[in-house]
Amino acid sequence: MKTESKHIGKVILAAAGPGDPDLITVKVVRYLQKADVILTDRLVSEEILKRYANKSARIICVGKQYNAPESISQTDINAMLLQYAQEGNLVVRLKGGDVSIFSNILDELETLADNNIPYEVIPGVTAALGAAAYAGIPLTARGHSTSVRFLTYYKTDIVTDEYWKELANTKDTLVFYMSSSTLDKVVAKLIENNIAEDKLLAVIEQATTPLQNVRVVNLYEYAQQFENEKFVSPSLVIIGKVVALHERFAWLSNQQTKENYFKAVNGDTDAITKIIKEIEYAG
Repeated sequence: MKTESKHIGKVILAAAGPGDPDLITVKVVRYLQKADVILTDRLVSEEILKRYANKSARIICVGKQYNAPESISQTDINAMLLQYAQEGNLVVRLKGGDVSIFSNILDELETLADNNIPYEVIPGVTAALGAAAYAGIPLTARGHSTSVRFLTYYKTDIVTDEYWKELANTKDTLVFYMSSSTLDKVVAKLIENNIAEDKLLAVIEQATTPLQNVRVVNLYEYAQQFENEKFVSPSLVIIGKVVALHERFAWLSNQQTKENYFKAVNGDTDAITKIIKEIEYAG
């Protein structure tokens, strides 16, 4: 008796861009229109799902937020990817920004590869490039910088003293992701290592969205203006000579608001717990 082979679906690890729904790629839109299941990050514009998602797709919010106990664990996300793909679904794992920059894509790739699940990775506009463009700050402008570094300082023990010295003295543009809550310490470390006074700091809140704000300051005046300030999430930080170009080339006005464009993690853990229990039962 011939048995039918089990149909395995596919997972699309897809970039949603930094906020503006028009910055998503055509390829991701095509997959969203065909998706059976969409696992979406917190930093994905709701407008993207309204415009492009298959109306019959199951949409599950699997957002994470720093220090938020309601954040969905990566283990649970991996389990959902695996289960829905093994059921034969086309699964789109929709990530804010680009899929490969400061994301948990490695965990998800390992899960898929270890279980022989077909997958595809689709790049997108990462937050640094979107924020810089919408703030009028060319990251490697001639005569200002020839290189750019993407960094993070969400934990205060991940950058050594020796590296701080190098960062303070480099000619590279520095871009810090997920570091607004530790920004006081970033500035203090750079000043401690005598960063040049002609290097400015820009905090870009909710970049590329209708609520974008760009805050520019000299690092040596930061404490007077911004110390202990609570910046709206997500905020991206750019440091270097190129920041001075914002004044001339800014093409968007600040919105002067603390309203949130992206929803906070809503704590709907009951729904996720139910899904995980269903998966465990099916397994």
